[in-house]
Amino acid sequence: MKAVAIVLVLVVLAVVQLAIAGRLEQQGGVTCGQVDANMTPCISYLTQGGEPNAACCSGVKTVNGMAQSADERKTACNCLKAAANRYANLKDDAAQALPSKCGVSLNIPISRTINCDT
Repeated sequence: MKAVAIVLVLVVLAVVQLAIAGRLEQQGGVTCGQVDANMTPCISYLTQGGEPNAACCSGVKTVNGMAQSADERKTACNCLKAAANRYANLKDDAAQALPSKCGVSLNIPISRTINCDT
């Protein structure tokens, strides 16, 4: 009997998770996959410095456009923070300068240490 109850609870949780994921997709919610894909062209700039290439700036602009609501900005912030922490050689000054170098007013900091919940 307990096994049936556990299975039932797991099924209900799976259905709820799928419903939430579907709703986020319909609402155009930001995902880390989207953020990572758009920021990948920036890796060489963020780790070596210099100037960001056109593909990098296009990605920054796309991420900025995707993150319109407070929740989307928070998600994008957490995604950028996680991505920044994957690169030990990321140059913090390059990360901070990236939006302005691309001509974007990005309301999402690119930082390993930012608190995205505030």
